Amino acid sequence: MPFSWKLKSTPPHDFFLCLDVGSYFDHEHDRTLIPEQGMPRPLSLQNRDILVHIFFNGDPENPVFTIETDDRPDDAEIEEANRILARILGTDLDLNPLYEQASRDPLLSSMFTELYGLKRLSRASFFEDAMNRIIISQISHKPTARKMVYGVRTAHGSRLEDKTGMVYAWPRPSRLMNADPLSLKDHGLSQRKGEYIVGLAHELVSGNLTLDEAETLAPVQFYNRMLEIRGIGPTTAQDLMMFRNRPDAVFPSNTDKGAEKGIRKWIALSYGEDPDSMDEKEFKHLIRRWRGYEGLALEHLYVHWILKEKKKKMDV
Repeated sequence: MPFSWKLKSTPPHDFFLCLDVGSYFDHEHDRTLIPEQGMPRPLSLQNRDILVHIFFNGDPENPVFTIETDDRPDDAEIEEANRILARILGTDLDLNPLYEQASRDPLLSSMFTELYGLKRLSRASFFEDAMNRIIISQISHKPTARKMVYGVRTAHGSRLEDKTGMVYAWPRPSRLMNADPLSLKDHGLSQRKGEYIVGLAHELVSGNLTLDEAETLAPVQFYNRMLEIRGIGPTTAQDLMMFRNRPDAVFPSNTDKGAEKGIRKWIALSYGEDPDSMDEKEFKHLIRRWRGYEGLALEHLYVHWILKEKKKKMDV
């Protein structure tokens, strides 16, 4: 019998809503099997990597995850694993303040019923999210992109296996920093992308950036700090902000030839506004009911859009 423990989440939380969002998952995940067989997840603990399987009880009002593993962690490792799992699953995020604050928002209010208990699914650390985002950037065929990420994991992460199968852990920065960027071409990466993720590993190992800093910087400071890292532009910096274990975010203006683009443009258009003629004061007024919970609010727009696109395809 595998060893198991329970991890409670702040209600409401409906993990199963995440199963509609392909970008939340990795190469080894079969979303159709997760409700019954759990979600396999390698965790990089301080002294070793372990493989766990995550099961959700299906109750948004009393959300509990059961974590199973054959690796027999001790009490200190379970505590460490729970901190990592809290980031992955968003168990510490509280949706209730957003629901109350944005209850009259003309765009969000109806989504709160449709997506009650939605929390984003993240990866285990800023490094994993950043590595993933850099590799998949500008690749339209997402299965291929996920396979490329997994190829890097296979080459530079530890092999973990239990009776359900085998998974490669995400590489630690200390190991990936020694990789030859050219060797990553074997997994479909361009030399430049290889340089980006090896460079990011150097940033973390050298202490120029720490995982705690990446997690705790205020949104504006986080965004600006990301732009200092080679390979991370405005779009990637914005995306990485959404995966942090905190509810807030900012949406800086990002223009090309005077025209707004990216997330800020999408938000304005969603409200029926012209993003190119909107100044900072007007934009802040538009999302005033999001204040302090911008990341949680945007995730509702994102998943609502995904569900709408899926419905369109089904109706064709």
